[in-house]
Amino acid sequence: MKRIHYVILAIVITLSGCTKAEKTPTSGTDTIDNTIHFSTTYFAYGFSFSGAKLVATTTTPKPDIVLYVNSDNPPNKLTLQANNLNPSFYKLGEYNDEEAAKAAFNDLKTVSVSQWTEMADPVNVNQVWVYRSGSDTYAKIRIISVKNEITQAVPYGECTFQWVYQPDGSTTFPGK
Repeated sequence: MKRIHYVILAIVITLSGCTKAEKTPTSGTDTIDNTIHFSTTYFAYGFSFSGAKLVATTTTPKPDIVLYVNSDNPPNKLTLQANNLNPSFYKLGEYNDEEAAKAAFNDLKTVSVSQWTEMADPVNVNQVWVYRSGSDTYAKIRIISVKNEITQAVPYGECTFQWVYQPDGSTTFPGK
């Protein structure tokens, strides 16, 4: 009888240790800002589409996009910048309301862009952008909200966005 208990206990322990590898999401909603952090060096957090998460600018691989507040030309402008040294952004459009922006975002099924820009500039609510990574994977981005203010005499920017990522390099975005 004790032997059966030990066998059952061993099976339970073995099965509880098995975990299912979760698939990295290819869509979501996230927020990035331009806050500078310090540990042993200064860094900010950007967003990695392939990792579907915020990553520090000091990590490898680096984030795909970071948020920058251009305070050289008041009023301050928010821009998204790529980390791949290539023109990587295309503005599909700027829309009058959230519903129109959502419709344009949802209707964008394939990438067909011939003129890319260095950065998403300026970033405003209800815009839809297409991003191209250095390895020719694509993401579509809908700007949900932005915050652009001066806090403690420092320009602060924040951007919340919906995104869908195409990880296989094709020009067609995955369906829901």
